[in-house]
Amino acid sequence: MFKLNGTVFMPSVLTLVGIPGLESVQFWIGIPFCAMYITALFGNSLLLVVIKSERSLHEPMYLFLAMLGATDIALSTCILPKMLGIFWFHLPDIYFDACLFQMWLIHTFQSIESGILLAMALDRYVAICDPLRHGIIFTHQLLTQIGVAVILRAALLVAPCLILIKCRLKHYWTAVVSHSYCEHMAIVKLAAEDIRINKIYGLFVAFTILGFDIIFITLSYIRIFITVFNLPQRESRLKAFNTCISTKLYCDVDVIVVLIVPNRRLRQRNVK
Repeated sequence: MFKLNGTVFMPSVLTLVGIPGLESVQFWIGIPFCAMYITALFGNSLLLVVIKSERSLHEPMYLFLAMLGATDIALSTCILPKMLGIFWFHLPDIYFDACLFQMWLIHTFQSIESGILLAMALDRYVAICDPLRHGIIFTHQLLTQIGVAVILRAALLVAPCLILIKCRLKHYWTAVVSHSYCEHMAIVKLAAEDIRINKIYGLFVAFTILGFDIIFITLSYIRIFITVFNLPQRESRLKAFNTCISTKLYCDVDVIVVLIVPNRRLRQRNVK
């Protein structure tokens, strides 16, 4: 790495600041982050064990929850250990290539989560709007195909972000990243060259994945709510809402195990 006209040519090492302006209290900020990380690991691991060991939970809704739990573990593991290393052990340096790899992993897992949420919304749409065909449509083979497609879509669409940075951007104003982890725009903004193509592609990926998924998730739940409100019996509407709400709550709460028991009992009552 050497400097030319005030710029750095291909820095081999980047420095992650952490939380700008709060460097003096980052040690204490790391405590709740660590607690949340441990909770996420424990809750999602318990979820995976329960779903794997309980054959009655080998259904699309719970298998999608297992996929989401595994992705959540991977995503948090990509971010939190390095972040805590910065907060607690003053280890801000990261190799440039390692930073790009972390960036790719983070955005890939975020995109995978978005794709799984879309698949969950479509699963609930078919289960409520066309329940007689749900078992025929959402087979284990289809679930496998959905999982592979979601992973490939995320990995292949995010990969060019890494390639564009590595191949196009050679000179950087600084090697200091004002962030706690390696994020696409945080790295791109360090460059002393034209970054319009990188910005445009980043927005393209965001709209293609997140925008597309949000639109179809919204449409699915609108159609679900219309169908539920048109059900003649109040008890049927409550059961349908319980199924949808329990799926949606996982997006906000990592400890989803508390949702398994009520849904399992509801299913047993339906069988009876």
